[in-house]
Amino acid sequence: MISFVVVVVNSERFERIVGMLKMLGLSSYEAQGFAALVYHGVANADTIADTAQIPRTSAYKVMESLVEQGFAKETEGRPKMFKPEDLSTIRRNMDLKIQNLFSDLKELQDQLPSKGEPQLIYTIYGHQKVMDKLVEVINLTEQELFIATPRISEIRSDLKKPIENAIKRGVRVVFVTPPNKRVPENAEAFKKEGIVATDVASDKVRAMIAGPDLDECGYTDNPALAMHVYQFINMLIQR
Repeated sequence: MISFVVVVVNSERFERIVGMLKMLGLSSYEAQGFAALVYHGVANADTIADTAQIPRTSAYKVMESLVEQGFAKETEGRPKMFKPEDLSTIRRNMDLKIQNLFSDLKELQDQLPSKGEPQLIYTIYGHQKVMDKLVEVINLTEQELFIATPRISEIRSDLKKPIENAIKRGVRVVFVTPPNKRVPENAEAFKKEGIVATDVASDKVRAMIAGPDLDECGYTDNPALAMHVYQFINMLIQR
């Protein structure tokens, strides 16, 4: 009988059952113990330990946990015996949990402000980090780059090479700056009063909004948010 039990425990079917039970939330010992209990029908903790090949010192706690989770029942008398809960009952309970899970997921999905795309803005602190991020955005731009800024002198000086490279690869580069400010060669320029912050829109899919000193900024690669920044810059141009 012992050799037969070992064959059952090591069988491919047993291992497959244990793996599926773990997907339902059981621990490895619980999954092995429950599969062994179903095999025996009724058994004590020691028998389950031998069949499932789990430590005897853990077997009783494993069986108690299975009872608490609705997978097993205790029988009357001594020694304490265990038997599996009716499998159809377990299945109904699992079906209900899965239905509740997907119901909760659907409610969570419906609460998203933009279906399929999280509304994320990353905050970046430090002047050099903001400038590095601006270089990254310029380098990623493939079609259009709009920059509204009062700090055009600094940007023109420190980011000369990335801007020149963008123009060389055919990117339309547009600056919106205060009057009497020079923009990089071959870039379009619009002069407007009252520009305080630096706003950047790249290909309508990524954007930056930086403070007056370029010491901190918000960055997003969410197209919906980037479009808002793009539209804002165009409103500045048109007003």
